[in-house]
Amino acid sequence: MRWRLVVLAVLLSVGPTRGQPATVKDCPDCPELVLIPAGSFTMGVTGGEEDNEGVPTEFRGWSYPPHTVRIAAPFYLGRTDVTRGQFAAFVKATGHDPAACKAGRSWRAPGFSQTDEHPVVCVSAADAEAYVHWLSGRTGRAYRLPSEAEWEYAARAGTSTPRYWGSGGAGICAHAAVGGCSLTGTTAVARFAPNSFGLYDMLGDAWQWTADCWHDTYAGAAADGSAWLRDDCPLRVVRGGSWSLGTWALRAGDRDAYRTDYRESDVGFRVARAVTP
Repeated sequence: MRWRLVVLAVLLSVGPTRGQPATVKDCPDCPELVLIPAGSFTMGVTGGEEDNEGVPTEFRGWSYPPHTVRIAAPFYLGRTDVTRGQFAAFVKATGHDPAACKAGRSWRAPGFSQTDEHPVVCVSAADAEAYVHWLSGRTGRAYRLPSEAEWEYAARAGTSTPRYWGSGGAGICAHAAVGGCSLTGTTAVARFAPNSFGLYDMLGDAWQWTADCWHDTYAGAAADGSAWLRDDCPLRVVRGGSWSLGTWALRAGDRDAYRTDYRESDVGFRVARAVTP
């Protein structure tokens, strides 16, 4: 036991290095987790970014004002989105089988071909919460959805550009699954290069549910990276864009929201948990 604590202390002191992220996996079919170091970053975007990236008028202003957020403690985040194979293990074990999404599609048949290595889609925020609850009980670890601030911090991975590989839409098809790249659905996870934290598909492929309730702006947001909740929470924040959207939505600072019961063929999730001995 002592040697495990020593290893953990070393990981927490140095954090993951470029190309060599510290990872754990709590069970054979659990998502692999990457250790995200503590740190500070500027959350949000400026009007200049939205102008440069061609963000439609009706989707502007939601990521204002930019503000400093401090992530005080390291945490674990899924190396990829939860895959269809991982979600299938949950459904088999619990009997929690999500209702169909639009046009009779479902997580098993989202309207395009998938393998167990594709991100699960057609899942609601409630379905994602049920999954992390099951995973927590199975492993004895406190799994959860990431907060919106944790998600953006992890997606940026120390960068301040709209995307962790740079700015502008040129060459974007080499970096992410995004509309305009001859896609008809999701791609297998980890097909594209990871960011410097070792995380795959933080932008593109499938929207990712977070723990936060929707607020139209960041006015009044906490600076500690915690999830921003409210008494009534009809809408939950999603991040990352998807295979069906244009490049303007695939930005680390972009955000949107869906009803908590919303299911669609481009919406999935990834998991988070605290670092524990």
